[in-house]
Amino acid sequence: MLATLAPHLVNGIALGLLFALLALGFMLIVGLMETINLAHGSFFALGAYVALMIVAPPLPPETAADWLALPLAVRYGIALLLAPAIVGVFGMVLELALRRTYGKDPLYALLLTFGAAIVIEEAIRAIWGSRERVLPTPEALQGSVVIGELLFARYRFYAAGAAALAIGALWLFIERTSYGAKIKAGSYDSEMIRALGINLTQLRLGVFALGVALAALAGIVLAPIWGVRPQVGVDAVVPAFLIIVLGGVGSFWGAVAAGLLVGMVVGLTGAFAGDWAIVSMYILFIVVVTFRARGLAGKKSVLDV
Repeated sequence: MLATLAPHLVNGIALGLLFALLALGFMLIVGLMETINLAHGSFFALGAYVALMIVAPPLPPETAADWLALPLAVRYGIALLLAPAIVGVFGMVLELALRRTYGKDPLYALLLTFGAAIVIEEAIRAIWGSRERVLPTPEALQGSVVIGELLFARYRFYAAGAAALAIGALWLFIERTSYGAKIKAGSYDSEMIRALGINLTQLRLGVFALGVALAALAGIVLAPIWGVRPQVGVDAVVPAFLIIVLGGVGSFWGAVAAGLLVGMVVGLTGAFAGDWAIVSMYILFIVVVTFRARGLAGKKSVLDV
Protein backbone atom coordinates (compact mmCIF):
# COMPACT_ATOMS: atom_id res chain seq x y z
CA MET A 1 0.00 0.00 0.00
CA LEU A 2 2.81 2.40 0.95
CA ALA A 3 4.60 1.61 -2.30
CA THR A 4 1.48 2.63 -4.20
CA LEU A 5 1.07 5.86 -2.25
CA ALA A 6 4.73 6.97 -2.23
CA PRO A 7 4.81 8.62 -5.71
CA HIS A 8 1.56 10.44 -4.95
CA LEU A 9 2.98 11.63 -1.60
CA VAL A 10 6.04 13.04 -3.39
CA ASN A 11 3.77 14.79 -5.88
CA GLY A 12 1.68 16.16 -3.01
CA ILE A 13 4.73 17.46 -1.14
CA ALA A 14 6.05 19.21 -4.25
CA LEU A 15 2.66 20.77 -4.96
CA GLY A 16 2.20 21.73 -1.30
CA LEU A 17 5.57 23.49 -1.05
CA LEU A 18 4.84 25.46 -4.22
CA PHE A 19 1.41 26.38 -2.87
CA ALA A 20 3.10 27.53 0.35
CA LEU A 21 5.60 29.67 -1.58
CA LEU A 22 2.76 31.31 -3.49
CA ALA A 23 0.80 31.86 -0.28
CA LEU A 24 3.79 33.40 1.53
CA GLY A 25 4.14 36.02 -1.20
CA PHE A 26 0.44 36.75 -0.79
CA MET A 27 0.90 36.92 2.97
CA LEU A 28 3.71 39.46 2.79
CA ILE A 29 1.45 41.89 0.94
CA VAL A 30 -1.53 41.31 3.21
CA GLY A 31 0.59 41.70 6.33
CA LEU A 32 2.25 45.02 5.54
CA MET A 33 -0.42 46.69 3.43
CA GLU A 34 -3.61 45.09 4.76
CA THR A 35 -4.58 44.72 1.11
CA ILE A 36 -5.81 41.51 -0.53
CA ASN A 37 -4.08 41.40 -3.89
CA LEU A 38 -6.55 39.69 -6.23
CA ALA A 39 -3.99 40.02 -9.03
CA HIS A 40 -1.57 37.70 -7.24
CA GLY A 41 -2.60 34.73 -9.37
CA SER A 42 -2.15 36.77 -12.54
CA PHE A 43 1.43 37.54 -11.55
CA PHE A 44 1.86 33.79 -11.00
CA ALA A 45 0.80 33.22 -14.62
CA LEU A 46 2.86 36.15 -15.89
CA GLY A 47 5.98 34.65 -14.33
CA ALA A 48 5.52 31.46 -16.35
CA TYR A 49 4.99 33.39 -19.58
CA VAL A 50 7.99 35.68 -19.06
CA ALA A 51 10.12 32.60 -18.36
CA LEU A 52 8.76 31.00 -21.54
CA MET A 53 9.73 34.11 -23.51
CA ILE A 54 13.27 33.95 -22.10
CA VAL A 55 13.77 30.21 -22.57
CA ALA A 56 12.19 30.04 -26.03
CA PRO A 57 11.67 33.58 -27.39
CA PRO A 58 8.97 33.88 -30.08
CA LEU A 59 11.44 35.26 -32.64
CA PRO A 60 12.53 34.05 -36.09
CA PRO A 61 15.28 31.41 -35.74
CA GLU A 62 17.84 33.63 -37.47
CA THR A 63 17.14 36.49 -35.01
CA ALA A 64 17.38 34.35 -31.88
CA ALA A 65 20.07 32.00 -33.19
CA ASP A 66 22.79 33.14 -30.79
CA TRP A 67 20.48 32.97 -27.78
CA LEU A 68 19.03 29.57 -28.72
CA ALA A 69 22.58 28.27 -29.21
CA LEU A 70 23.01 28.49 -25.42
CA PRO A 71 22.28 25.21 -23.60
CA LEU A 72 18.69 24.92 -22.42
CA ALA A 73 19.90 24.54 -18.83
CA VAL A 74 21.59 27.97 -19.03
CA ARG A 75 18.53 29.66 -20.54
CA TYR A 76 16.28 28.03 -17.95
CA GLY A 77 18.56 29.14 -15.11
CA ILE A 78 18.56 32.71 -16.41
CA ALA A 79 14.77 32.64 -16.69
CA LEU A 80 14.47 31.33 -13.14
CA LEU A 81 16.38 34.36 -11.86
CA LEU A 82 15.33 37.06 -14.31
CA ALA A 83 11.60 36.40 -14.79
CA PRO A 84 10.66 36.94 -11.09
CA ALA A 85 12.63 40.20 -11.13
CA ILE A 86 10.78 41.40 -14.25
CA VAL A 87 7.42 40.46 -12.72
CA GLY A 88 8.48 42.26 -9.53
CA VAL A 89 8.84 45.46 -11.57
CA PHE A 90 5.27 45.04 -12.84
CA GLY A 91 4.25 44.55 -9.22
CA MET A 92 5.83 47.90 -8.38
CA VAL A 93 3.69 49.55 -11.04
CA LEU A 94 0.56 48.10 -9.46
CA GLU A 95 1.69 49.23 -6.00
CA LEU A 96 2.12 52.78 -7.31
CA ALA A 97 -1.49 52.66 -8.50
CA LEU A 98 -2.63 51.24 -5.15
CA ARG A 99 -1.21 54.16 -3.17
CA ARG A 100 -4.31 56.24 -3.77
CA THR A 101 -6.36 53.54 -1.99
CA TYR A 102 -4.35 53.40 1.25
CA GLY A 103 -6.35 54.61 4.24
CA LYS A 104 -9.63 54.32 2.35
CA ASP A 105 -12.32 51.67 2.20
CA PRO A 106 -10.59 48.30 1.43
CA LEU A 107 -13.11 47.79 -1.36
CA TYR A 108 -11.17 50.30 -3.51
CA ALA A 109 -8.00 48.18 -3.35
CA LEU A 110 -9.96 44.99 -4.00
CA LEU A 111 -11.57 46.45 -7.10
CA LEU A 112 -8.27 47.86 -8.34
CA THR A 113 -6.39 44.55 -7.97
CA PHE A 114 -9.33 42.68 -9.50
CA GLY A 115 -9.16 45.02 -12.50
CA ALA A 116 -5.39 44.54 -12.68
CA ALA A 117 -5.89 40.76 -12.74
CA ILE A 118 -8.22 41.07 -15.73
CA VAL A 119 -5.83 43.42 -17.54
CA ILE A 120 -2.84 41.09 -17.01
CA GLU A 121 -4.78 38.02 -18.15
CA GLU A 122 -6.06 39.77 -21.28
CA ALA A 123 -2.58 41.15 -22.01
CA ILE A 124 -1.23 37.59 -21.83
CA ARG A 125 -3.89 36.46 -24.32
CA ALA A 126 -3.07 39.37 -26.64
CA ILE A 127 0.68 38.69 -26.60
CA TRP A 128 0.92 34.90 -26.36
CA GLY A 129 -2.53 33.72 -27.41
CA SER A 130 -5.00 31.50 -25.58
CA ARG A 131 -3.65 28.04 -26.34
CA GLU A 132 -1.82 26.12 -23.64
CA ARG A 133 1.96 26.13 -23.88
CA VAL A 134 4.76 24.07 -22.40
CA LEU A 135 7.78 25.55 -20.64
CA PRO A 136 10.89 23.63 -21.81
CA THR A 137 12.98 22.20 -18.99
CA PRO A 138 16.60 21.00 -18.98
CA GLU A 139 17.15 17.33 -19.78
CA ALA A 140 18.54 16.77 -16.28
CA LEU A 141 15.09 17.52 -14.84
CA GLN A 142 13.23 15.21 -17.19
CA GLY A 143 12.54 11.50 -16.95
CA SER A 144 12.14 9.28 -13.93
CA VAL A 145 14.12 8.15 -10.92
CA VAL A 146 13.95 4.57 -9.70
CA ILE A 147 14.14 4.15 -5.92
CA GLY A 148 13.87 0.53 -4.93
CA GLU A 149 10.98 -0.77 -6.96
CA LEU A 150 9.27 2.60 -7.22
CA LEU A 151 9.30 5.05 -10.11
CA PHE A 152 9.31 8.78 -9.33
CA ALA A 153 9.20 11.78 -11.67
CA ARG A 154 12.55 13.55 -11.40
CA TYR A 155 10.97 16.97 -11.88
CA ARG A 156 8.84 16.54 -8.73
CA PHE A 157 11.99 16.27 -6.61
CA TYR A 158 13.39 19.38 -8.26
CA ALA A 159 10.13 21.28 -7.73
CA ALA A 160 10.01 20.34 -4.05
CA GLY A 161 13.68 21.22 -3.55
CA ALA A 162 13.41 24.57 -5.36
CA ALA A 163 10.32 25.56 -3.36
CA ALA A 164 11.89 24.46 -0.05
CA LEU A 165 15.05 26.42 -0.85
CA ALA A 166 13.04 29.56 -1.68
CA ILE A 167 10.96 29.22 1.50
CA GLY A 168 14.10 28.79 3.60
CA ALA A 169 15.74 31.80 1.96
CA LEU A 170 12.63 33.90 2.60
CA TRP A 171 12.58 32.90 6.27
CA LEU A 172 16.26 33.81 6.67
CA PHE A 173 15.62 37.12 4.94
CA ILE A 174 12.74 37.97 7.27
CA GLU A 175 14.40 36.71 10.45
CA ARG A 176 18.07 37.58 9.91
CA THR A 177 18.15 40.90 8.05
CA SER A 178 17.34 44.46 9.07
CA TYR A 179 14.97 44.80 6.12
CA GLY A 180 13.11 41.72 7.30
CA ALA A 181 12.85 43.23 10.77
CA LYS A 182 11.27 46.33 9.23
CA ILE A 183 8.74 44.16 7.40
CA LYS A 184 7.78 42.38 10.61
CA ALA A 185 7.51 45.65 12.49
CA GLY A 186 5.38 47.14 9.74
CA SER A 187 3.02 44.18 9.87
CA TYR A 188 2.43 44.96 13.55
CA ASP A 189 2.10 48.73 13.40
CA SER A 190 2.73 50.95 10.38
CA GLU A 191 2.56 54.07 12.52
CA MET A 192 5.46 52.79 14.61
CA ILE A 193 7.48 52.37 11.42
CA ARG A 194 6.88 56.00 10.52
CA ALA A 195 7.76 57.13 14.05
CA LEU A 196 11.11 55.33 13.77
CA GLY A 197 11.91 57.31 10.63
CA ILE A 198 11.58 54.36 8.25
CA ASN A 199 10.24 55.20 4.81
CA LEU A 200 7.00 53.19 4.77
CA THR A 201 6.31 54.10 1.15
CA GLN A 202 9.56 52.53 -0.06
CA LEU A 203 9.06 49.55 2.24
CA ARG A 204 5.63 48.85 0.77
CA LEU A 205 7.01 49.14 -2.74
CA GLY A 206 9.77 46.63 -2.01
CA VAL A 207 7.49 44.17 -0.20
CA PHE A 208 4.92 44.25 -2.99
CA ALA A 209 7.65 43.54 -5.55
CA LEU A 210 8.99 40.69 -3.41
CA GLY A 211 5.53 39.20 -2.93
CA VAL A 212 4.68 39.08 -6.63
CA ALA A 213 8.21 37.88 -7.48
CA LEU A 214 7.62 34.88 -5.21
CA ALA A 215 4.34 34.25 -7.04
CA ALA A 216 6.20 34.41 -10.36
CA LEU A 217 8.85 31.97 -9.10
CA ALA A 218 6.15 29.52 -8.03
CA GLY A 219 4.52 29.94 -11.46
CA ILE A 220 7.77 29.10 -13.26
CA VAL A 221 8.48 25.98 -11.22
CA LEU A 222 4.87 24.79 -11.38
CA ALA A 223 4.52 25.49 -15.12
CA PRO A 224 5.73 22.07 -16.34
CA ILE A 225 3.26 20.40 -13.94
CA TRP A 226 0.18 22.56 -14.53
CA GLY A 227 0.92 23.85 -18.01
CA VAL A 228 1.11 27.48 -19.15
CA ARG A 229 -2.23 29.10 -20.00
CA PRO A 230 -3.71 32.58 -19.41
CA GLN A 231 -6.26 31.50 -16.79
CA VAL A 232 -3.83 29.44 -14.70
CA GLY A 233 -3.61 32.31 -12.22
CA VAL A 234 -7.21 31.73 -11.17
CA ASP A 235 -6.32 28.13 -10.32
CA ALA A 236 -3.46 29.40 -8.15
CA VAL A 237 -4.86 32.35 -6.22
CA VAL A 238 -7.71 30.42 -4.56
CA PRO A 239 -5.41 27.81 -2.93
CA ALA A 240 -3.08 30.63 -1.82
CA PHE A 241 -5.87 32.45 -0.02
CA LEU A 242 -7.17 29.21 1.45
CA ILE A 243 -3.71 28.26 2.77
CA ILE A 244 -3.23 31.59 4.51
CA VAL A 245 -6.49 31.14 6.41
CA LEU A 246 -5.96 27.42 6.98
CA GLY A 247 -2.43 27.91 8.32
CA GLY A 248 -3.51 30.87 10.43
CA VAL A 249 -3.16 34.52 9.48
CA GLY A 250 -0.09 35.32 11.53
CA SER A 251 2.13 32.27 11.08
CA PHE A 252 4.90 31.78 8.53
CA TRP A 253 5.35 28.10 9.29
CA GLY A 254 1.60 27.66 9.69
CA ALA A 255 1.27 28.61 6.01
CA VAL A 256 4.02 26.15 5.07
CA ALA A 257 2.33 23.37 7.07
CA ALA A 258 -1.05 24.22 5.53
CA GLY A 259 0.48 24.21 2.05
CA LEU A 260 1.97 20.76 2.61
CA LEU A 261 -1.29 19.48 4.05
CA VAL A 262 -3.30 20.81 1.11
CA GLY A 263 -0.78 19.44 -1.39
CA MET A 264 -0.80 15.96 0.10
CA VAL A 265 -4.59 15.86 0.40
CA VAL A 266 -4.97 16.95 -3.25
CA GLY A 267 -2.26 14.52 -4.37
CA LEU A 268 -3.66 11.50 -2.55
CA THR A 269 -7.26 12.28 -3.46
CA GLY A 270 -6.25 12.67 -7.09
CA ALA A 271 -4.71 9.20 -7.01
CA PHE A 272 -7.95 7.49 -6.03
CA ALA A 273 -10.70 9.94 -7.04
CA GLY A 274 -9.42 12.42 -9.58
CA ASP A 275 -12.69 14.33 -9.83
CA TRP A 276 -12.51 15.10 -6.11
CA ALA A 277 -8.89 16.33 -6.06
CA ILE A 278 -9.68 20.05 -6.01
CA VAL A 279 -12.82 19.64 -3.90
CA SER A 280 -10.79 17.83 -1.25
CA MET A 281 -8.88 20.96 -0.22
CA TYR A 282 -12.13 22.82 0.41
CA ILE A 283 -13.39 19.93 2.52
CA LEU A 284 -10.10 20.02 4.45
CA PHE A 285 -10.50 23.77 4.95
CA ILE A 286 -14.04 23.39 6.29
CA VAL A 287 -13.01 20.65 8.70
CA VAL A 288 -10.01 22.53 10.12
CA VAL A 289 -11.73 25.90 10.43
CA THR A 290 -14.78 24.29 12.04
CA PHE A 291 -12.66 23.08 14.95
CA ARG A 292 -10.02 25.85 14.90
CA ALA A 293 -11.38 29.10 13.55
CA ARG A 294 -7.98 30.84 13.52
CA GLY A 295 -6.36 28.07 11.52
CA LEU A 296 -3.54 25.73 12.46
CA ALA A 297 -1.27 28.36 14.01
CA GLY A 298 -3.07 31.70 13.84
CA LYS A 299 -1.30 34.67 15.44
CA LYS A 300 -1.79 38.40 15.48
CA SER A 301 1.00 39.33 13.07
CA VAL A 302 1.01 37.96 9.56
CA LEU A 303 4.75 37.30 9.76
CA ASP A 304 4.95 36.20 13.39
CA VAL A 305 6.58 32.79 13.60
